[in-house]
Amino acid sequence: MTITISAFERSPDGGRGLARDTRVRWALEEVGQPYEVRPVSFAAMKQPAHLALNPFGQIPTYEDGELALFETGAIVLHIAGRHAGLLPDDANARTRAITWMFAAVNTVEPPILELANARILEADKPWSAERLPLVKDRVRDRLDQLSPRLGDAEWLDGAFSAGDLMMVSVLIRLRVSGLLDEYPNLAAYVARGEARPAYKRAFEAQLAACNASPPPD
Repeated sequence: MTITISAFERSPDGGRGLARDTRVRWALEEVGQPYEVRPVSFAAMKQPAHLALNPFGQIPTYEDGELALFETGAIVLHIAGRHAGLLPDDANARTRAITWMFAAVNTVEPPILELANARILEADKPWSAERLPLVKDRVRDRLDQLSPRLGDAEWLDGAFSAGDLMMVSVLIRLRVSGLLDEYPNLAAYVARGEARPAYKRAFEAQLAACNASPPPD
């Protein structure tokens, strides 16, 4: 059976690759697996049919036969474990790659999402101007730790892996803030990820789907 993922009917980011279905698309492209996309409106995300797949009413979801998954980390890990190309054969290297997947979503992404909320959802609050620099510094704290760990290496631990896929997907969110430019090696790392043919195919597919969808009501 063909893999089916759900995605925004019209992504809030306008198809810039920030929606989390891009991570799953990228993983599937890296391992050469075909997939179908089921567009989901914001209203449909809260309906029983979608909540049966993701109880939190979010995207993406992943369906393959009787298997249904949610959470991009779990989905990408499943793809990487089932198909060659995203995890090393060596057991220790494989575990390190998985560790970087968890680090991306559990350690690096939370302050980045906090910054996005501060910039978008809290911008009109009277305390926003004072809080925003503090939030930015929390992001810098993580980048200060990640940057020397990457150093001048091409990828986090040897060859490109699912750990890099998740980390690049997280760091992409920083581009609009300008913070990524403060760390040239991390900016170059993200650029290498975006230059991968599989990422380009995933990005173009998400952008095309967004442009083809009607504006939301």
